[in-house]
This record gives sequence, structure tokens and C-alpha cells, in this order.
Amino acid sequence: MNRPLRHIAVFCGLLVLALLLRANWLQYFQSDALATDEHNRRVKIAQFASPRGDIIVGGDPITGSKAVSGTDFKYQRTFKQGAMYAPVTGYASQAQGMSLLEKTYDSVLSGQDDRFAFRHAKDILTGEQRRGGDVITTIDPKAQKAGYKGLTDLGARGAVVALDPRTGKVLALVSTPSYDPSVFAGNSFKEGDRFQDLVDDKSKPLANRPLRETFPPGSTFKILTAAAALENGVVTDVDAASEAVSPYPLPLSSNKISSEAGDAVCNKASMKTAMQYSCNNVFLDAASKVGADKMRETAEKFGFNADVYSDEFGDMLATKSLYPSQLDKPGTALTGMGQGSLTSTPMQMAMVTAALANDGKLMQPYIVEELRGPDLSTLERHEPKLKSQAVSEETAKKVQEMMEFTAKEGSAQRALIDGVTVGGKTGTAQRGVNVNDEVPYGWFVSYGKKADGASVAVAVFIDPTDMDISRSDISGGRLGGPIAKRVMQAVLGS
Repeated sequence: MNRPLRHIAVFCGLLVLALLLRANWLQYFQSDALATDEHNRRVKIAQFASPRGDIIVGGDPITGSKAVSGTDFKYQRTFKQGAMYAPVTGYASQAQGMSLLEKTYDSVLSGQDDRFAFRHAKDILTGEQRRGGDVITTIDPKAQKAGYKGLTDLGARGAVVALDPRTGKVLALVSTPSYDPSVFAGNSFKEGDRFQDLVDDKSKPLANRPLRETFPPGSTFKILTAAAALENGVVTDVDAASEAVSPYPLPLSSNKISSEAGDAVCNKASMKTAMQYSCNNVFLDAASKVGADKMRETAEKFGFNADVYSDEFGDMLATKSLYPSQLDKPGTALTGMGQGSLTSTPMQMAMVTAALANDGKLMQPYIVEELRGPDLSTLERHEPKLKSQAVSEETAKKVQEMMEFTAKEGSAQRALIDGVTVGGKTGTAQRGVNVNDEVPYGWFVSYGKKADGASVAVAVFIDPTDMDISRSDISGGRLGGPIAKRVMQAVLGS
């Protein structure tokens, strides 16, 4: 063989070897990834090849499947009260993919979970149609409806989260404005346009505000500041007068911060009185004395700066709530009143409230009670888990005392319920480059306890951007208090 032919033969041999190596690489190392890739059309066809299992709320399905023709997809997802439950279910669209519970538990809902192998073999032999399993949620339908109606009646962008403090069960997860996942569940051009309209909508109906968006928590954070001050010995008697003057001179700054209740009420007020009237000076001073490191350490015990799941894993991951590191003295003081560079999801503030109501024990939030097979057998069942002992029982009970006093005698009176022990805290969070450039956010956190041990913790967040309301009428107590009350009543039956 002459030299040029030898070179060509070697080159061709190398090409063949490369092809063999690539084929083996794809077959043995990338086959699983390619087979399950969400962009693989075969995957989508399999997801909608049979009726999907259902997502269950209060014993009833809030999803369904309907047969369709003229497409590779045999079934299309349907949703009941879609807009109210969208922050829980997410969407399952033939064209747009999946989100939230629909995505996290797709293998169960679509019937492709490995645990169904025996069942599938039986279906082949008997000729029965494959069906997916069900996802049983912890959501309380009455609480979900109360939160959704409360926000939609206001016409507000907002969120409501309700938790069972004893277990971590998510009882309500509301976001407004919302969307109906049914309107783009198929793969037509018309449905694609509907989805794009939702993407382009300035009010962000596709946003999951309880889990995925963070905001300054405002004065609701004062319950955590109080816990940090008590836990670290900065405050030992909640009824004793403080040294915090009003208006309060911000450390290393010429700025002085006042309170809406007035200097006469807030000047050197006790922490209990400061909670009652939401006096900024006392909590600025408390955070400053606790210090940046201890404030952050306490916040982290409540869940800040960490991934928070409303379930074990998957697409229900909540955005991190942040208590920044390396804060200077004025920045640390501002966090005491829930301002500065501090940010929180509504889920996080519900967790703080729940932990304090549960004598300092923070339970891991979860939204799925059980995974159930097509034959109604239990595949998995969630067991409550302690996330942390955020503060001591003694500290938590002192904060409860202040929150309950604030509900009886202070700014949280709109949440009071006959026959129920209620603790609450209002919040109005300033925003904008120059603090008051934009309308403030409204917050309200509360808990309710009955004598039989039943309890619920609630966080309500309101963004009044779309509301026809004056700045002076924006307050967490006025807007969020009645919503929190209705949610608590729905859970506790009071």
C-alpha cells in the first residue's frame, strides 16, 4: 500500500473508532439522561399517553385528564379551581412543560415510577389502561379558599401561607394574581399565545409569591428581633423600660428614625409596649446590642440563609430568605425593624411565626402527605421532622406573651377570634431607592391556638401596587389582619 492510501486508511479507521466510542458513550453513559430529557418528545408523549393520576386536596381531586384527538398526546391535563390552586399544583402543559407538584411527582402522576413495574406488567396481560398514582396534599381547602378570596377581594398582588406549627404541614399556599393552568394545557398555537400573555403580564400571574419571591419583611421581623434579644440576654424583662430613645439615632449616622405611634409612646418603651405599638426605636436598639453575628445566627435557626423545601425535594424549593453577612452597625440596627438589606419569602415569615407558636421548635414545612399508587396502595407517607430548636421554650413563650398582648391591646386586634388564643404582629415594609419612592408592602403574621391543642400560623403579604388605595391606608393590620383571621377560622373551625 502506498503512503497516501495508508494515511487515508488510518484516518478512516480513526473515524470508525470515534463513531464506535461515541455510540457506546451514548448507549451506556448518556442513555438515561437522554431518555428522560424534558426536550425529548418521546418523554412528553409518554407523560400524556394515559390518564395522569390526581393531586388531592381535602380528599377530592383538583386535577383530571381528558382524552384528545389529532395529536401524539392522547390525554390533556385539566384543573379544578385552577387559579386558586396553581401555586400548589403548578401546570402540566403538553407544550410548556411542567412545574411544582406536577413536575416534582411526574413519574408517579404519569405512571412511570419504577414502583409501578409489577402493576404495568399486569395491565399488559389484562389489557387494562395504564393510570398514574395520586399525590395527597396537606392543603386545607377551606383555608386555601379563605386566603385566595381575601386577596382577590382586595385586588392585590400578594401571598398567604398557613402552617400547622406542630407538624409543619402547609395548610394554605396562595398567590395572587394567579392563572388557570387549564388554558394552556394543550399544544395549540392559541394556547401558546395564552401562555406568552401570562409571561408578559406586568402583574406576574405566573409568579409563586409564597415560595419564590422575597421582600423586606418590615415590622413582622420584630418578633424574631425580640426572640434574639431575649435568647442572648439583651432583654430579660419584657415589661421593663428600655434605654432606646425616640426618635432613634441610627449608629454612625446623622439619621434619626421615628415611629408612627409617636415619640411620647415609644420613648424608652418596654419591649412589650414596643411590640404593641410597633415602636421602631426599641427594636433598632435591640438588634444593635445583639450584634450582627448573633442576629444572623438566630435568623438562620429560623431558616434564613438556607434552602427551604415545602416538601422533601424537587420543584417546591423556596427561594432563600437572606440575613446578610458582614453588616455594619447601621445595617444591623435596620434589620431589627425588618428593613435594610434583609429579605424574606412569605413562607419564611410563616415559619418564624410557627416556630414561636410551637415553643421554639421549627418543623420542616411539607405539602405532600402521601404518594398513592393506582391501586390506592401507599407508596410513601411523610412523617413530621424537626428542623431546629430555633430558640428556647422560655424565649418563645415570652414572645408569645407579647404577640398575644399585641392582638388584644395593640395593632393586631383585627385578627382576634372568640374562643381562640391569638398572637399577631403587623408590618409595613418601605421600599424604593430612597425608601419611600414606592408604595410600601403590607404584612401580617399571626397564630391561633385552641384549648384542644389545634393551632395554625399564618403569614399574609400584600403588594398594593395595583390597588386604588392611598399610602396612608396601607398597613398590614388593616389589609392583612382580616385575611389572617379568616384563614385561622377556616383551620380551627371557629
